[in-house]
Amino acid sequence: MDNHFFDQVIDRKHSNSVKWDGTKRVFGVEDVLPMWVADMDFKAPPQVLKAIQTRVEHGIFGYSEPPLSTKKAIQKWMNNRHHWNIRDSWITYSSGIVPALATAIEAYTKPGDKVMMQTPVYPPFFDLVIKNDRIPVYHSFDLDDGKFEINFDKLEQLIDKQTKLFFLCNPHNPGGKVWTKGELTKLGEICSLHNITIISDEIHSDIILAGTHIPIASIDDKFAQQTITCIAPSKTFNLAGLQTAAIITPNTKLRLAFQKVQQRQGFYTVNALGMVAMEAAYQYGEVWLKSLIAYLQENIMIVDRYLKQHLPSLKMIKPDASYLIWIDCRSLHMTDEQLKRELLDEGKLALEPGSKFGIAGNGFVRMNIGCPKQTLYDGLDRLKKALG
Repeated sequence: MDNHFFDQVIDRKHSNSVKWDGTKRVFGVEDVLPMWVADMDFKAPPQVLKAIQTRVEHGIFGYSEPPLSTKKAIQKWMNNRHHWNIRDSWITYSSGIVPALATAIEAYTKPGDKVMMQTPVYPPFFDLVIKNDRIPVYHSFDLDDGKFEINFDKLEQLIDKQTKLFFLCNPHNPGGKVWTKGELTKLGEICSLHNITIISDEIHSDIILAGTHIPIASIDDKFAQQTITCIAPSKTFNLAGLQTAAIITPNTKLRLAFQKVQQRQGFYTVNALGMVAMEAAYQYGEVWLKSLIAYLQENIMIVDRYLKQHLPSLKMIKPDASYLIWIDCRSLHMTDEQLKRELLDEGKLALEPGSKFGIAGNGFVRMNIGCPKQTLYDGLDRLKKALG
């Protein structure tokens, strides 16, 4: 797979794309370049498209359920890529990781219980907790030399008897931090000591640009027994619209509790095309993914050089994973509303405001660079026009 595949500029307008067709609803304007929602502007791997097309040509879309071969593909992927040997009995399915988070809240807590998370963080983490009448507990990272760091003493001080869940984002969104084995071990020990169940969102775990992704449940059997690991091909292979995720739970009691809530919610199975795409992606997507990662690494270098040359007051938090760039704009001394207005009015550029990720995100913006280089340079020029 060469750069030509990823250099193709594909018109996504009028495809019901949230990213490209939803700017009027979200930002109040239409004539902007959208670099906000976390999906990429690349076609899915050819092998995945072929598998979907073959299934479509069959022509019948009755009730379906994932075959054992889907679980085998997931097992092989997790073993080869993340060195975690999982059993097929540990795997259940969900229509997405966000629905899985909501299911976990209902399965493992009751109203008034507390759910801990590290901020700034993916907004559904705290949105779902609040909407389900639980209490979010925020532990803010220290930002040290352009990297998120965990102050474990402060984190542990926030825990009390009502703290029942820990929402872990591994790798972290935003910022793209890949947590080390040492960091994950400390975190796992704290949760074990306080009898806290870990819900580990590992949706960005395949797009590793630097370092090594380690599933926290793979470190120690003790951690495995207290962890629900959520994975999906949606970010990795640009399949978010097919709404299919896998939930890996070694602890039988936790797994049955999760499934009981799913049954109460009326969840039966995943999308017929989603299960086909998931299996094909995990079975045949390795070569495509290797090319994607190389392309994204080039894009990140372009952003780094551009900011240093044209916008030196902005500081990029260089990601270890994902295609999302967390940019520190605090030196501009603008409010988040001012940043948003300058970007939209002057740059005609739609980025995710940092405040959306919690108070710790104030003064930052998140830029999606999972796009062809032509689009990336256009976005950077717009950023310069707005904030330069």
